Parts: sequence; structure tokens; C-alpha cells
Amino acid sequence: MKDAKEAELFQHMQETLYSPVIGDVLDAMGYAHQFLPPDIRPLLPEMKIVGRACTVLECDVFGPQKKPFGLLTETLDQLKENEIYIATGAHNSALWGELLTATARMRGAAGAVIDGWHRDTPQVLSQHWPVFSRGSWAQDSSIRTCVMDFRCTVEIGQVIIHDGDIVFGDMDGVLVIPMNISDEVIHRALKKAAGEKMVRKAIESGMTATDAFAKFGIL
Repeated sequence: MKDAKEAELFQHMQETLYSPVIGDVLDAMGYAHQFLPPDIRPLLPEMKIVGRACTVLECDVFGPQKKPFGLLTETLDQLKENEIYIATGAHNSALWGELLTATARMRGAAGAVIDGWHRDTPQVLSQHWPVFSRGSWAQDSSIRTCVMDFRCTVEIGQVIIHDGDIVFGDMDGVLVIPMNISDEVIHRALKKAAGEKMVRKAIESGMTATDAFAKFGIL
């Protein structure tokens, strides 16, 4: 029941919220460093993700390894529904591609956020499953990258990410909502999103920005 309610909540967030309004709420609550670097982008502008982080730590390696890819297959095989594969730590090759997308998608994961490169772009896009990355680069990871650990604390840019934090991403960026404040953040964001609609309607009906801000406290 809990998983079903969470899936329903995530669906509502995806349909109703957008990264700027969540970011504004986090700022107001004193969490001013929750956006990932701006060059982590969706492969398509319409891609949007929300789910719990499955954190992945990778590293650069140099040449053939005793265990190619490290713990990559184990990481993929333990993904849960509504989780987002979020990886960092290696930058000498692509960290995501066609077969990883297929595996994560079939396990019910909600998307992937890669602090690095992806490849197999047409094959990834054909699966209609959201992937965010710094861009495309075909260089293979088998002799260049190793998954060292998963479900561990990672850092991307200025954001510390714990396994199980909520990740939200759209065309304006990717942010992380810490677990311990997620209920309040989501409640405030839904309220603010509704308020912004009221403000826009008032402005489009002729109200000035100054009067709208004085009345609603939203801009």
C-alpha cells in the first residue's frame, strides 16, 4: 500500500510540479544548494522524472579489468520501481546506454541521471524512458570505468545525495529533495504551484506585477 501511495504521489508531482517551484521552496526552507549542475540535461525537452535516488559511485580506470564494469550489473539488477539511477565519479567514457536503459526500464525504474555522458542515443530514445546526462559520447566504459559502490552517499556539484532522497528533473534542471524534509517540501510546492496559477490569471486579467506580488506574495 505504501508503494502504491508513493507511486500515486510521484505521478501527481510529475503532472503538477516543475523544478523552479520546488527549488523556490527549498530556498525558502534554507536548502539553497539542491540543484545539480545545469549542464545535466534531459535527452529531450519533454522528459520529466520523479522518484527515489538509487545512488551509484563510479571511478575512472585504465585498461582491462579483472571484473569489467565493476558492480554495474549488480547495481542494475537490484533497482526498484520508481527509483532513479543517479551516478557520478567517472568521466572518461559514456556511463549509460541502450542496454542499461532496457534493464532499468524493465525493472520499473523511473529514469536515470548521469553526471557524465551517455551513448546509443537513438536506441535510448526509442525506449521512451527519461535519461538526463551531460551529453552524448560513444566511448565505451568497459576498459575505462568501474562501478565501485551503490546505495552510498554521493556528491554531484554542490549537492550531497543520499540513497532514497527524492530526485525531480525537467527541462529546467534536476534537483534533490532530502528525505527528512520531503513531505513538507512537496506540500509547499503544490501550494505554491497553485498560487502561481492564480497570480498569472490575475496578471492576464490586468493586475500589475506590483499589485499581484503585494496580494499573493508570489512572483
